[in-house]
Amino acid sequence: MIIGVDASNLDSGGGILHLSEIISAAELDAKDIESVTVWASRRLSERLSPRLWLRVVHQPQLDQSIAVRTWWQCVQLPRLLVDTKCDLLFAPGGTLPMQSPCSTVTMSQNMLPFDRWESRRYGISWIRLRLTLLRWAQAQAFQRADGVVFLTHYACNSVQRELGSNPRRVALIPHGVAARFRREPRQQEALGSYSAHRPLQCLYVSIIDMYKHQWHVAEAVRRLHAQGYPIVIDFVGPAYPPALRRLQEVITKWDPDGLFLRYRGPVRHEDLHRYYHQADVFLFASSCENMPNTLLEAMAAGLPIACSNRGPMPEILAEAGVYFDPEQPDQITDALRTLLEQPTLRERCAWRAYEQAKAYSWERCAQETFAFLTEVAQTPRIVGVM
Repeated sequence: MIIGVDASNLDSGGGILHLSEIISAAELDAKDIESVTVWASRRLSERLSPRLWLRVVHQPQLDQSIAVRTWWQCVQLPRLLVDTKCDLLFAPGGTLPMQSPCSTVTMSQNMLPFDRWESRRYGISWIRLRLTLLRWAQAQAFQRADGVVFLTHYACNSVQRELGSNPRRVALIPHGVAARFRREPRQQEALGSYSAHRPLQCLYVSIIDMYKHQWHVAEAVRRLHAQGYPIVIDFVGPAYPPALRRLQEVITKWDPDGLFLRYRGPVRHEDLHRYYHQADVFLFASSCENMPNTLLEAMAAGLPIACSNRGPMPEILAEAGVYFDPEQPDQITDALRTLLEQPTLRERCAWRAYEQAKAYSWERCAQETFAFLTEVAQTPRIVGVM
């Protein structure tokens, strides 16, 4: 069997991370899968590990605008599938060409297009229009595909509710977490062990965006600091400019010297584990997720976690964290205070999170993904589909 991978729509960190990790972790049986061809941008091409069964084809059109990439997917990709005699097309970016000569599997990795309330946060803007177009394109793809991969039960149920009908074949395959993030929890110290010279270090790793609510987290930390708690926080990640302005307004107002509210900017994923291993507590305040990779990474790093109660977060973290409404600074403050004042709770949450994170590995993700692709490819297609 020959598999083709359409990476035309992988232009963000999460999608690129997923494909590069499962390619690296996969152990394929040549009896089932003879080869895998990936059509990719230069950025992604350079990320994919060499494998005997892997053929990476850099397509210059995929380095260009979304309009050019969409044209390539709809016009050129079907011809390439015929030329390479593909038995199945895997499109992890969530969209498909209108016509395919072979079976197709796609993935749901982005909840924003299907959460109409969250998309309203962007007002009248290109981003909101893009989300609307993505919702239409992905809904069409999910309904036409021979198989769809979802990352969480929450995402599966939410997207299918928006679609109004179920995809023909569905698999639930969560992402993994790299081994370098894994670290057994440290013994938790009493609050009195921390001081202005040795504050408790909090960490929030995520893009600064409208649905991530970093400014509410900054306000919560500011309140605790004003009450005398020895606490600092680092915000790590790239930024959507309007959201970054909201965060910087809070920092400029309350901590212009960056003594306890610090924005570190983007960090290479290869270096992120160092930030987790230096932190004492992790915060995650998103209100819209499919499957939050950074939450998984913090769990694997053995950190006590204060977490948003929205979306799939309780599904993933379960009873291993303290929850809050991400749009209520009072609740974020209370959750953080609870963790700060109770070292026993911190230790219990950290160990539970660490143990739960063991269920998530890229090896498992790769094995289940390629098994599902094989299953779909070996199932006769419905006549007249696509």
